[in-house]
Amino acid sequence: MDVEILARIQFAFTIAFHYIYPPLSIGLGLLMVIMEGQYLRTGNKSYETLARFWTKIFALTFGVGVATGIVMEFEFGTNWATYSRYVGDIFGSALAAEGLFAFALESGFLGLLLFGWNRVSSKVHFIATIGVFLGSMFSAVWIVVANSWQQTPAGYQIVGEGFHARAEITDFWAMVFNPSSVERLLHVWIGAFLAGAFLVMSVHAYYILKNKHVEISKMAFKIALGVATFFSLAQLATGHVSADGVAENQPAKLAALEGHFDADAPADMYLFGWVDKEEQKVYGLKIPGGLSFLVEWDFDAPVKGLNAFPEDERPTALNAIFQFYHIMIAIGMFLIALTLYASFRWYKGNLFTDKRLLWVFVFAVLLPQIANQVGWFAAEMGRQPWVVYGLLRTSDALSQAVTANQVLFSLIMFTIIYLLLFLLFIYLLDKKIKKGPYSEEMVADRPMQQGMADSVSSKS
Repeated sequence: MDVEILARIQFAFTIAFHYIYPPLSIGLGLLMVIMEGQYLRTGNKSYETLARFWTKIFALTFGVGVATGIVMEFEFGTNWATYSRYVGDIFGSALAAEGLFAFALESGFLGLLLFGWNRVSSKVHFIATIGVFLGSMFSAVWIVVANSWQQTPAGYQIVGEGFHARAEITDFWAMVFNPSSVERLLHVWIGAFLAGAFLVMSVHAYYILKNKHVEISKMAFKIALGVATFFSLAQLATGHVSADGVAENQPAKLAALEGHFDADAPADMYLFGWVDKEEQKVYGLKIPGGLSFLVEWDFDAPVKGLNAFPEDERPTALNAIFQFYHIMIAIGMFLIALTLYASFRWYKGNLFTDKRLLWVFVFAVLLPQIANQVGWFAAEMGRQPWVVYGLLRTSDALSQAVTANQVLFSLIMFTIIYLLLFLLFIYLLDKKIKKGPYSEEMVADRPMQQGMADSVSSKS
């Protein structure tokens, strides 16, 4: 197999596996802050119990996320040396900022978060929880900034020529606030909040169905449902803003996302379909002129299609890009409907009487993760054939010395190791969930805590 394809597969595999964990860390961080904040506000020990329980799961996801993230930085040097030389000054500055301002904050407060229970005051521990959460948020900032610069380069100049050409920063803040960074960051943050909220709802819906830790689970479920409802609606808004940005800055990607081929004609919006690249058609259910309306607020407005670009500057895997993009949208709309319906049942006072709804939430934990993954796939594949949009082609970014056999061997090894790591993660996660939110030292206090939870639950 071609070394470029293998290198792309390897990087896609390692980053997709890594990206299971950071969104969970960010989302759980927000929920932990809310739970511990409620404990400080009300004095209800059940909120502290929930915060302790989810802190343990946060630590597990954080650890695996750190271990899997390190690998990608080595790949920049082994498989993508030309890319590293070309954008090292820019990409490296963002990664350095992530280490200095984000990872240091997160890891610095992590020890206090994990081991500070009963050793520091509740307020100090709450500050540590906020610090860890903000550190995870800031970490996403610099990673998204680096990736967004590849999508919409700004604040740079090219020095040198030919093989020695490289990009240098001329305006740091223009690089940071490049045309797509803010809208993409908001989209990523909200996707992470949804991933964390749906994990919490999944676990506590399972407890309720099994008649275990019922009252405390109802409290946790309501907190997570409030977060999920708000941010599922917010994701719709950020998704629209992000699509507008793609239309302005990466029109070829937008055309690929909707399978729009005509060079200058109104564009339809498909609910689902199948792209026939050879015939330049999409077979599926569409809203005529829908994309034109979303971009220009006019159903008849022309939108630049794939045929407006040279063939060697168009994304190639059109059907895959189309499918990934529409899977993300379909999941997003389903999450809105699901959370609004559950919120309505909460308002009516019968949220926890519908076992079928609770089982939906048990398995819905997969949906935000799938949406996060396919959204990244669509964004990265839609940028092709550029690794830095309009500046550096992916085919030119490869290391000149690496061979296909070397990449293939390392890909096989990574697959085996990551599979074992994933199985270990699932085993440990399952073990913590089965153990439940009450640790051994808290069992004696459990009746009192359940009584307080019953009182709070009856009032709510």
